[in-house]
Amino acid sequence: MMLSVCMATYNGAGFVVRQLDTVLKQLGPDDEVIVVDDRSKDNTVQLIKDTYGSRVQVTVNEQNLGAIKSFEKAISLAKGDILFLCDQDDLWEDDKVKTVLTAFEEHNAVLVVHDAYVVDGNLKIINPSWNDYNHNNINQGIFGNILKNAYTGAFMAFKKELVPLILPFPGSIEMHDQWIALVCMMKKKKIVFINQPLMKYVRHGGNVTGMKKRSLATQLKGRLRTISAITGFKR
Repeated sequence: MMLSVCMATYNGAGFVVRQLDTVLKQLGPDDEVIVVDDRSKDNTVQLIKDTYGSRVQVTVNEQNLGAIKSFEKAISLAKGDILFLCDQDDLWEDDKVKTVLTAFEEHNAVLVVHDAYVVDGNLKIINPSWNDYNHNNINQGIFGNILKNAYTGAFMAFKKELVPLILPFPGSIEMHDQWIALVCMMKKKKIVFINQPLMKYVRHGGNVTGMKKRSLATQLKGRLRTISAITGFKR
């Protein structure tokens, strides 16, 4: 069984090697790491190439596309049987891959999601549970997850059978992770949640995703766009 780790990068030179080190030591020689860089202005791309050579596949967008489209490209390039999504600035716990793979095997899951430690930029624990910190309800269903997304891409892994169902990401969606979870629910695919923190989720204010506070009007428009994507889903 081959694993693919899909990462999107943007100006991540300060922490991407730290993260990739925690990932690569858990992978076998036939597993792959795919990085799609969104035209970083720092030396992220060269740093990855210099550190890992051909062990990490790096593709650079011709123009800045944003995180959703960058992850879409990484997923589309993946050849693995199971795909892990990965942010550039977190750290995986040493038992993450093994624990997630066990969940796939024991529960016949299509999507596996785990919890995470919430840490600051110095890796000091803010909260031992992201779901507690973010008030997530992982069992809230489609409507509840439209109102408040409870799924975080960096904590996700899924079987390749899901790829043709989720790609291409609709242009109207707010978040790729929310879309992946919603498609699983709509297609009645088995989702398993691991109530264990399997990574350090860094909240340092410089994160590319997950840090912006939006107005209520912006949130409402986003939810309406997500509903539009759901009503147009025909795969």
